[in-house]
Amino acid sequence: MVVSIRMTEEEKALATSYAKIRGMSLSEAIKRAYFEAIEDEYDIVLADRAMKEYEKDPTTISHEEMRKALGL
Repeated sequence: MVVSIRMTEEEKALATSYAKIRGMSLSEAIKRAYFEAIEDEYDIVLADRAMKEYEKDPTTISHEEMRKALGL
């Protein structure tokens, strides 16, 4: 799949410098940065959901209690 993006000359210069510093092609640098940003945002969403679940019932158990519950 091929995707194209429009950049100003300033954005292209910044992206090209970033790629050069990382030792990769412009395409690979943009692809990695894009997916890292998606993964970061996804992690934040999951953390927010987990926090809301915890706030509903903040009961916790110790590591040892969990091991016993799992029969380990």
